[in-house]
Formats: sequence, C-alpha cells, structure tokens
Amino acid sequence: MTRETPSRFALVGDIGGTNARLALVQPGSHTLHDIHTLACAEHSGLVEAVQAYYQRLGLAPDEQPKEACLAFACPVHEEQVSMTNNHWSFAKSDVRESLGLTRFKCLNDFTAMALGVPHIEAGERLAIGEELTEGAGNDAAPRLIMGPGTGLGVAGLVHGTHNWIPLATEGGHVSFAPTDALEDALLKIFRRWHGRVSVERLLCGQGMLEIYRALGELRGLPTPLESAADVSQAAHARDALGQPKDSLACDAVLRFMKILGDVAGDLALALGARGGVYLCGGVLPRNLDLLGQSDFRRAFADKNRMSRYNAAIPTWVVTAPWTGLLGAAEALHNEEVA
Repeated sequence: MTRETPSRFALVGDIGGTNARLALVQPGSHTLHDIHTLACAEHSGLVEAVQAYYQRLGLAPDEQPKEACLAFACPVHEEQVSMTNNHWSFAKSDVRESLGLTRFKCLNDFTAMALGVPHIEAGERLAIGEELTEGAGNDAAPRLIMGPGTGLGVAGLVHGTHNWIPLATEGGHVSFAPTDALEDALLKIFRRWHGRVSVERLLCGQGMLEIYRALGELRGLPTPLESAADVSQAAHARDALGQPKDSLACDAVLRFMKILGDVAGDLALALGARGGVYLCGGVLPRNLDLLGQSDFRRAFADKNRMSRYNAAIPTWVVTAPWTGLLGAAEALHNEEVA
C-alpha cells in the first residue's frame, strides 16, 4: 500500500460470528490490500477491532480511510445492528462518528457474497457435475448464490444497466419438500424435533449432524459423533479396500448433498437463474470430494417437466477466499446498494 496517500483507500470488511476479515481497497477497484483476520472474541466491539486493524498497519488518525463498507452475518436493515453469533452490537451513526467516516455502508454478508461473485477469477470456482450439464450459463441472466454454513444463505444477483443488483432473500427458510421415501421418514423425525421444517434445518452444519442422528434412529444404529465436523471427518475415512469406515456418517453427508441439489434446483427455478448457481459457505469446501460423488447434480436437474431447463444451468463451488471482501468493495460505490 502507498502510505503517502492513505486517504485514497477505503475500508472493507466481511464479519462473521468468529472472525472479522478486513482489508483496504481503492474506491472503484477490486484489488484488496493488507488483508487481516481478527478474532471477534478478542475485541470488545466493531470500532475497537477496526482501530486494532489500523494499529497493525501503523496508520495515524489522519491517515485512516474516510469511507467504509462492511458486511455482517446478521440483519443490518435497522440503525442498531446486533451480531447473531457474537457479542458485538453497535449503532451505525456511532461507528460513522467514532471512525470519522464520510461514507459508511452496512450490508448482509450474503449480499456481499453475491456482489463478489462477478469479481472472482475463473480458476476460483469448481464445476459440479459438469459432465451432466448441458449449458455454460447466460452471463446476462440472474445468478443464484447460496451456501450452507451456520445457516443457509441465499441471494440473487441481477445485471442492471450500470451495476450488479443484489437480491437479498430469506430463501433458506422455505419449507423442506421430500422427494423419496427416506426423506419422508427424515421429515417426520425433523418435524418431531422442530415443528415446521425449513430447508435450513437440514442444510447447515447442525443439519448435517441431525441428518446423521436421524438416519441412525431409522436404522437403529448408535450415533456417537457430536458435531458436523466429526461427521464430515468420519465420512471421509476409508478402509484398506477403499470402503467407508463409517457408512452412517458417509450416507449422512451424501444425503445432505443430494438434498442441497434438490433445493438449489428449486431456487434456480424460482429465480430463473440461467446465469448459474454459485455455492459458497464453510461446509462445502471441506467436502468437495463427497459433493462430486453425490447425487447433487442429478437432484438439481430432476425437475420433471422443467428438467431440460435446469440441465442447462451450470453449478459451481466458489473456492475464492475473499469473495465477501470483493463484494464489499463492489458495494462501496454501487448505487443499487443503499
């Protein structure tokens, strides 16, 4: 970074329940500088974390950015913002004043993820079921961005005349619709546990663990694993013949991926996402091999009278590490983002 002209740089951030990822960017550019990750638990609030970031960079008060766009893993439409999975809470006006900002934009983390997708490199996305896909996507058509993590994020992206327009949604909370007898049985168990069952109940980290436990109940098998990470790790373990050591865990992850394909296909139909489906979030990168082995793509395209429509829509996993930061950089001067 050119320290002689720090005011040329704006602050961008992608802030979740555990970590705050911060960087500097020249307004109008998507080249990220000085990317740092700070543990949220180590800072009392947003302003303190940003100030700690500036200290790391050695920026004096008169050198600090006057513009910022920060994305948060929580609702941000009101003046008071309270993080869902950590202790941070702030008023937007207080942050603007404390950091001396002339421009301050807040957006949801999945809105930022959507806005970042057009700026990733071609090598930063991995095609899923490419051999089953009949088209390359239409760049002018809407795109669907979704991903399982702590919850199930869903957003749309439409190309306007001058800017990308993000469509913030709560698509993760639509109702789960079984497509076979096993899923009928899973729904009965999930309904007993939760009442109404949204797709997010199954398609998140906790959902992977609960699919494992529900399959165990159906098969009369013990379910000693205690986290989604445990289930994922066990699903990958193989014996000397290459067979799963824990078939229950493996089946749970494969079923998770198949249901993800069902839901992604439904949402692609709802949005008309002929521009492609981009899968983000923390769960999939740890399970790419099982995603490729699963029925994700077949389920995505298996839409009866609309199967040819979905067969032409490509599906990718986003492997770019800083998509949310790129989206925050895009949003900074994007007039479609308030």
